Amino acid sequence: MDEPFPATGDDRPVRVLATGPEADPYALYEEMRAEGLVHHVREPNGLHRWLVLDYAEAREIFADARFSKDPARAWEQLRDAGYVSGEPGDRADYLYHVANTDPPDHTRLRKLIGKAFTTRRVEAMRPRIREVAAGLLDRMETAETGTVDLVDVYSHPLATTVMCEILGIPALDRESFRTWATAILSPPEAAARGTMSKAEGYAAMRAFFTDLIGQKRAAVHDGPAPADVLSALIHATDDGDQLTETELVSTVMLLMSAGQEPTVNLINNGALALMNHPEQLALLRDKPELTRGAVEEFLRYDPPVQLSTTRVAVEDVEVAGTVIPAGAIVALSIAAAGRDENRFADADRLDVTRDDNPHLAFGHGIHHCVGAPLARVQGEIGIGMLIERFPRLSLACPAEDLRWRPTRIMRGLVELPVRLDTPPGR
Repeated sequence: MDEPFPATGDDRPVRVLATGPEADPYALYEEMRAEGLVHHVREPNGLHRWLVLDYAEAREIFADARFSKDPARAWEQLRDAGYVSGEPGDRADYLYHVANTDPPDHTRLRKLIGKAFTTRRVEAMRPRIREVAAGLLDRMETAETGTVDLVDVYSHPLATTVMCEILGIPALDRESFRTWATAILSPPEAAARGTMSKAEGYAAMRAFFTDLIGQKRAAVHDGPAPADVLSALIHATDDGDQLTETELVSTVMLLMSAGQEPTVNLINNGALALMNHPEQLALLRDKPELTRGAVEEFLRYDPPVQLSTTRVAVEDVEVAGTVIPAGAIVALSIAAAGRDENRFADADRLDVTRDDNPHLAFGHGIHHCVGAPLARVQGEIGIGMLIERFPRLSLACPAEDLRWRPTRIMRGLVELPVRLDTPPGR
């Protein structure tokens, strides 16, 4: 559905987007890209965004300082749509983290976080990730029907367990995060009666982490410093500078939400892509050494994050012949960029051997995802071990019956029913 375009010098209509991703949004992206590389869209909640579909333009905007990450620059628009409440200063309660700041604050926060979230720490987690995955696969193998929901029994518990162990969150509290994260990541209009709202999800997660940080601060440790990331963040310093209490809470909320959901989606979307392309599944099964590169292809082909987080134009900026006005909210379509034929040959084809693959699944520039190394390792281990254990994995329902989560930024399945078909003799 379209509506008249506001007076911005462009005579194209505003495209009204439905809530959440369609089962296959790529046909829509192709249709839109044929009309133009930049579109003014309106969400059902009334929020207007400028959507960029082109790979080259999206990559450039990711690193362009003329597009701010500070939500205060578009606070009234976000508040009217139900994404935030109160005044801009209130964002410190739950939104003041590295993904919502510009330099110099971003530079300072990223430097402190980088001291605790290193590639070395992630690589050291490989044996534990394999151990967790193996335990989940063992339980799947005993399923009486031979059919399981991959989300419920594998991808979600794997990502949640690993992220909680890295952060240092007690096992008893881990299931709560599924409810909280779902509420936080859903658009305001997606909340149904009886479910937790976005504000309630933020409040519950904030209260939990405030209490946990207090416990860790009060704990007396003998010997080496604790290994978990949350404790490391509490003690991280740079020339005497430390994260404030608000920054700590917001940062850990970000790491937990952004570190869990995209990994779940990466494993599920990758597994679904393979089941829909049995020749690629067979190739990866026969050549497991291709798994690391295959993960990059899954990230391009059907990325776990469909849209970038909010950016705000700080001045009028011309993008692909369209002037985006100052104060406008901009979203970069990571999913559309990954299917851009001008950058990726045969872009609609899944190819686990593809080697020229500079996708934008983790962003680009100074806001490149700090958790990218962990997501890659979990995707590699999670998908690789799944195929190794169940080489004849197949979809247990018609593809058109699959339900996608009603989130605009993430692209993930509600459930993924699969047949395991364990080989004889196991």
